[in-house]
Amino acid sequence: MSSLSRELVFLILQFLDEEKFKETVHKLEQESGFYFNMKYFEDEVHNGNWDNVERYLSGFTKVDDNRYSMKIFFEIRKQKYLEALDKHDRAKAVEILVKDLKVFASFNEELFKEITQLLTLENFRENEQLSKYGDTKSARTIMLVELKKLIEANPLFRDKLQLPNLKSSRLRTLINQSLNWQHQLCKNPRPNPDIKTLFVDHSCGQPNGALAPSPANSPLLGSIPKAGGFPPLGAHGPFQPAPAPVPTPLAGWMSNPPAVTHPAVSGGAIGLNTPTNPGIAILKHPRTPPTANPSFEYGDSDHVPKRTRPLGISNEVNLPVNILPVSNPQNHNQAMCTLEDLPKTVARTLSQGSNPMSMDFHPIQQTILLVGTNVGDIALWDVGSRERLILKNFKVWEIGSCSMSLQASLVKDPAVSVNRIIWSPDGSLFGVAYSRHIVQIFSYHGADDIRQHLEIDAHTGSVNDIAFAHPNKQLSIITCGDDKTIKVWDATSGTKQHTFEGHESPVYSVCPHHKENIQFIFSTALDGKIKAWLYDNLGSRVDYDAPGHWCTTMAYSADGSRLFSCGTSKEGETFIVEWNESEGAVKRTYQGFRKHSLGVVQFDTTRNRFLAAGDEFLIKFWDMDNTSLLTTIDADGGLPASPRIRFNKEGTLLAVSTHDNGIKILANSDGLRLLRTLENRSFDISRTVSETVTKPIISPLSAAAVATTSGITDRTAPPPMAIAGMSGDCRNLVDVKPKIADELMDKSKIWMLSELNEPTQCRSLRLVDNLRTSKATLVNCS
Repeated sequence: MSSLSRELVFLILQFLDEEKFKETVHKLEQESGFYFNMKYFEDEVHNGNWDNVERYLSGFTKVDDNRYSMKIFFEIRKQKYLEALDKHDRAKAVEILVKDLKVFASFNEELFKEITQLLTLENFRENEQLSKYGDTKSARTIMLVELKKLIEANPLFRDKLQLPNLKSSRLRTLINQSLNWQHQLCKNPRPNPDIKTLFVDHSCGQPNGALAPSPANSPLLGSIPKAGGFPPLGAHGPFQPAPAPVPTPLAGWMSNPPAVTHPAVSGGAIGLNTPTNPGIAILKHPRTPPTANPSFEYGDSDHVPKRTRPLGISNEVNLPVNILPVSNPQNHNQAMCTLEDLPKTVARTLSQGSNPMSMDFHPIQQTILLVGTNVGDIALWDVGSRERLILKNFKVWEIGSCSMSLQASLVKDPAVSVNRIIWSPDGSLFGVAYSRHIVQIFSYHGADDIRQHLEIDAHTGSVNDIAFAHPNKQLSIITCGDDKTIKVWDATSGTKQHTFEGHESPVYSVCPHHKENIQFIFSTALDGKIKAWLYDNLGSRVDYDAPGHWCTTMAYSADGSRLFSCGTSKEGETFIVEWNESEGAVKRTYQGFRKHSLGVVQFDTTRNRFLAAGDEFLIKFWDMDNTSLLTTIDADGGLPASPRIRFNKEGTLLAVSTHDNGIKILANSDGLRLLRTLENRSFDISRTVSETVTKPIISPLSAAAVATTSGITDRTAPPPMAIAGMSGDCRNLVDVKPKIADELMDKSKIWMLSELNEPTQCRSLRLVDNLRTSKATLVNCS
């Protein structure tokens, strides 16, 4: 869920609290899992509403999530069991023992036996560890102190024990701002608009000649109560103001020790002994959404003219547009995504000649595809024209400047494979990570013009992954390799900026990202460890286990709000999961993989909505919000067991590797239209060239030649590339020039310069970006 959607939940919680919807408030707290209301939890424990207690807890943690969670549930169920024994309700005690406490037997069988033996005692206080058990009320109070410590120490509750510091009735304030803004945009604003619904945008009726009132004097939704106008639930209500803490980098992923310790918290084994030493619990400062800007008070007319953004886009938070679904057409489109939006139609089949190992579409030119293969080749395809623009074999640019170990390995075995190929964010560079020590960075200048930029002897052994990032507002290259390190390089000079050490196995992949102003890198290793690094050389901030414990890659959704990983174990089990970044835990695991995949599965994301993976000779698709398999396609057959896949930026095209060393381009309806447009443009350009050959009257070359013979020497013809430049192809001009020269020999054609009077006499042509022109020639095309 995006940060603004999360904040919207907090606003709804505040509104429900102010309107006294108490049960609904707690239900939303539980279902969203964003805020744990300790006061409500305490009340339920004191009242012995054990079912409600566990139901509320279930929105935040499960029994087997970690040792803190296990002990929380054990203490609650143990207390419930002892209370049943104290009432001599043996039947109830047996039921609790079987249904609630037996789950802990697998973790501590001896403890479960000891608990069971309490049934044989007339008074369970005869057990030495329970001899100090008092009455029910005092026992609940003592247990609650222990529970609060466990909850505060549990990483799953981090950032969930306090709410953001909100001004009262914040949601009403935002609605009033929206209505005032809508009223300002009315063509015929009325002095006293009658707002009867929020379901549609406000619009005044027929004009009545009156001017619109100042928003400060005529509220549209009724006056906003002053602070305190909506009374809180009480002194311990859930919406008390809280100081805004300093954000902790990477939230729950970071494993830095907290500023305060919990000496009284026991994260150790569960046991029969009752909690003792009830100290004062210390809350960790949670990370809260930014609330630095004061909320807009109704009646502040200075703010109204500034409301020029579309509805729902706040000036207070600088985030992408597509956050709040109710206020953005883009999100309506996302909500309307269907199977038809998936690229499933085979539109192109390209013959690469060697096995594609990695592919990436250009971030701007959506039909330019970069390919790296198992023999070290790199290729650049224009999938619109089906043309391979570039094919380069692997070659070390400066062998003398490479390490002796690289030189020796190439002599021993010259075979080299591309492990990863990727464009820079703006498409001006691309990087290639090879299976031998080095990365090569090329600059791209359009069409088939690529140039050597950097060659870096980056790692000892294979370079397993490469990525681009902007850690200090300057482009950097991030690599990882078999030498168990991650390195950061300056993308201009190739200077090494950082080396991150800490993995105990070869590093398989890197995933740079940023949250707010915090730049970081996730890395995965072949032992299944996930680590996170800041650009400070202070070591890893995270040490988690990835599902699969082997080859894992991580990727964010296009808007950067959701984190996913795809991992394959040595036994062939594949896992695609979504992570809860604030907790460092798996949020959901997607279903649909066979028990043993036949290779390392690759995956990709698109449209902030879909996941795709190549497995079982198929392409499998999931909706990000649903763990069940959405659909599969076989791309008309011919796919390998675990095909390589890659979406273009818009998700309209999908490149898929084939078993015969080829690539299939799959398209949805938008992608097909895009490819057809390129085909038509190519056809129109070829027809223009043909007409240029057969009709001298429209030829710039002919007109310029005649102009020269007429003594007008300041208008020269553009180079022959100019015509071909319209299609980015200059290889078909060999036959053009002789024909034009032959036609110029026709002395019967007398050329006269004409004045251009009508727009219809002009024709527009689009040149490629990298075409250089020295002079322009005006030609009468009528």
